[in-house]
Amino acid sequence: MKQAIMTEPGKIVYRDVPVPPVGDGQIKVKMKKIGICGSDIHVNHGKHPYTGYPVVQGHEVSCEVAEAGGGVDGFKPGDKVTIQPQVVCGECYPCTHGMYNACETLKVMGFQTTGMASEFFVTDASKVLKLPDEMSYDHGAMVEPAAVAVHAIRRFGDVAGKSVLVLGGGPIGNLVGQFCKAMGAKTVLLSELSAYRLEVAQKCGIGTINPREKNLKEAMLEAFGTDGADVIFECVGIEQTINEAIIHARKGSDIVVVGVFGDLSTVNMGFIQDRELKLIGTAMYRVEDYIDAVRLIGEGKIELDALITDHVPFGEFARAYELIDKQKDKAMKVIIDMD
Repeated sequence: MKQAIMTEPGKIVYRDVPVPPVGDGQIKVKMKKIGICGSDIHVNHGKHPYTGYPVVQGHEVSCEVAEAGGGVDGFKPGDKVTIQPQVVCGECYPCTHGMYNACETLKVMGFQTTGMASEFFVTDASKVLKLPDEMSYDHGAMVEPAAVAVHAIRRFGDVAGKSVLVLGGGPIGNLVGQFCKAMGAKTVLLSELSAYRLEVAQKCGIGTINPREKNLKEAMLEAFGTDGADVIFECVGIEQTINEAIIHARKGSDIVVVGVFGDLSTVNMGFIQDRELKLIGTAMYRVEDYIDAVRLIGEGKIELDALITDHVPFGEFARAYELIDKQKDKAMKVIIDMD
């Protein structure tokens, strides 16, 4: 089978490798679609702090069951599935207390261990989740980033009836906004500088603000009234936006830090202390987040097609990164087609 390997930043080669055998408790899948995320882009640029080379990428996937190993129940060839890409120890404090997404020795397929950029892949059945038959493989590859959004919301709690501010309109910020709406938020306002991403958010039914064109404080007053936002989701990962969140947060409210910060940030801890703000971290997802994401997507409450901007054949994997670098903010989600 063909496998794509990034041998160094910006260079992908293909090699022929044996199709892996299936052991007891494992499932072999035929890969259908692979999504590229922001962390993959960091790897392509040589800026991911926890990924070395060579590396086989691929962690946002949809696939078809090819074979189930001994002792595996509930799966059969032809089933449409996705895969949770976490590799955890199962023994540390987080793992034994229901927080395996924060495992002390967490590895992620495509970064610290082999990813799924190959024609076939074998993994433990416990990492495989069924998708509805009617769900497209494109949408199936979006379940992983959708689970990121669901977990971020779960870290805050019940958003039903709440006023929500989302800072950042990339794929994750957009999905956070959409899932907040789907979960019953009273008002969702998304702040973003890119005109294109604002347009996509509007297509997805999310209220928007461009802070270059309108004062964010005034827009929040119009959207939420004098009570302000109940929760702010920071989905950019830079010092400017986390400080905007702190400045604009209502006293006693929550800020969920979703964006991945590549650099250290200085924040106004005086505001956090004096206003009794809560900064809440969120890392990846757990199986319940996948289940909720699949359910809400299946119910038609989440718009995914507007986020998919390009398709690239598996044999032209490197071109996907060229498109992303060229299109910049206009590249929301690029999908690798395996067939």
